[in-house]
Amino acid sequence: MDRRFWIAREDEIKKGETTDIYFIRTVNILKNDNLDRTKVSMEITTGELPYGFSWGVLSGVYEVIKLLEGIDLDLYILDEGTLFKPYTDNGLRTPIGFIVGEYGKFAIYETPLLGLLCQSSGVSTYAAHLRYNAWDKILLAFGARRMHPAVTPLTDYASYIGGFDGVSAILSANLMGLKPMGTMPHALIIIYGDQVKAWRAFDKYVEKDVPRIALIDTFYDEKVEAVKAAEALKDRLYGVRLDTPGSRRGDIKKIIDEVRWELDIRGYKDVKIFLSGGVDLDLIKTLADSPVDGFGVGSSVSNARIIDFALDIVEKEGTPIAKRGKFSGTKLLFRCPKCYRYIAVRWRVGSEEPKPRCPRCNIYMENLMVKAIEGGEVKIEFKKPQEIRRYVVGQLEKIRELGWGD
Repeated sequence: MDRRFWIAREDEIKKGETTDIYFIRTVNILKNDNLDRTKVSMEITTGELPYGFSWGVLSGVYEVIKLLEGIDLDLYILDEGTLFKPYTDNGLRTPIGFIVGEYGKFAIYETPLLGLLCQSSGVSTYAAHLRYNAWDKILLAFGARRMHPAVTPLTDYASYIGGFDGVSAILSANLMGLKPMGTMPHALIIIYGDQVKAWRAFDKYVEKDVPRIALIDTFYDEKVEAVKAAEALKDRLYGVRLDTPGSRRGDIKKIIDEVRWELDIRGYKDVKIFLSGGVDLDLIKTLADSPVDGFGVGSSVSNARIIDFALDIVEKEGTPIAKRGKFSGTKLLFRCPKCYRYIAVRWRVGSEEPKPRCPRCNIYMENLMVKAIEGGEVKIEFKKPQEIRRYVVGQLEKIRELGWGD
């Protein structure tokens, strides 16, 4: 092996070297019979979402555009961070995007293209469902230690745009223009051999703009350590963090209630309570109305199930055609800005764009499909992660108003 880690380099991905071998063989076969220049339209769809979710959040679009940039094709796709359903309200698999071009020019990119979308969208979707349920509580991505470090920036990025407030990994934060967020490990307290000494050392040596959040479950009961931390740091204490493992947790809601009570009656009502360690969507739903102020979420979001997107031919040389189980023809996706009804409409590439009205609200629906690449040239400007996050949260606000649920 000629490298330190089992990862593909950027140039190897760009050259299609991470593809499945049968695409290479397919292109060679087609070339021998002069069929590799057959013009097709290939559509990205999924038939279902993980965890029984009724909606998802698309991400990985930026990387797909970078993958296909410079190849003679057209790419139409939803904006990064767009909320979608697996099926439209008129009963079709929701078109997430489509590629138009000569099949032989882009066939080898199917594997990496789907990989870029499937994993990233799986993480951003799970993150968005966490935000939807936690809503006004703080969410921090602590999943770097649960995934291969090569994909840490990806999972942190997808978590952040899905609605998280921050990430703990340094590189991820730097790439997004954020400050990494985190508190302290148990190792710090164990080495000092005393919680109070460790908390005071943290307060003494760590940059002043870092919130003082004390880890409170190393040696004693959580409420005992919470009081000790408050008495040690006084008004400099921003919050306390419970990282109690599930094997010792018991009724975590009662533990949180006890901590809140003991802090409040001693005048520390402004001290926030954070929970980490085994936090997932089910736990957040359970604690949505509890006094907990924020969550550090690790493996449940960084290792979220992928969305099983597929890329299928739906048109060949201008004629609709598709395999069984797929809807033929190139389509645009429209959404009603008022009620978020989605419909897919057949479209002949290059023709005038349809202008459907929402059958429920009787207003024009918005075309969500953006022309991202034309003839290999990128036609859109990339947004910053902060802008994408605002877009996602805005859509979540809308579906909360509409009462969508999960």
